[in-house]
Amino acid sequence: TVLHAHINRQFKIATLHAPMAGAFNDGGFDLPYVQSLRNALLGKRTDYTVQPHHFNQQGKATGQLVGGNLCMVAHLIGSRSAYKTKDKILFLEDVGEYLYNIDRLFIQLKRAGMLSNLAALVIGGFTDNKDTERPFGKTAYELIREQLRDYSYPICYDFPVSHAVENYALKIGGTYQLNITPKKVSLKEA
Repeated sequence: TVLHAHINRQFKIATLHAPMAGAFNDGGFDLPYVQSLRNALLGKRTDYTVQPHHFNQQGKATGQLVGGNLCMVAHLIGSRSAYKTKDKILFLEDVGEYLYNIDRLFIQLKRAGMLSNLAALVIGGFTDNKDTERPFGKTAYELIREQLRDYSYPICYDFPVSHAVENYALKIGGTYQLNITPKKVSLKEA
């Protein structure tokens, strides 16, 4: 995520947030997620359709796609590599993070103004979350939804971009159209 953000900000070059080498093991090369990487490398336009999540906020948006790992995006705030998110479609995912820290990181993004003027927000997989001995009391998506309650732009939850098997290739710096309806979510290159 740090490299994606720095290349996006400093060089204006698109990069791929996509399955890593381990995803090819055990027949993984046949999965649509690894095939999405192949298609991106072959220059085919992205066009994904996924099932809706009950927390989604409906709507349409077009904008440059930026994002990656929530923790890394937040840690870049104040640096010359930090994403500029105004009018962008931001996607966020994370792995192995404590629930209270996910809450804290979203507060940091809000306070830095990174969530204020988005075209849309795509919440990917938040996998292998950890809790403390005294439970935080909410799932990752519940606490994220609470932090986003004041925003009216389209928001998609549980989009298959993550550190898990479900990880579609996304071109950071590419222009995308996001359409969230009660029946489906589509994300495609504009």
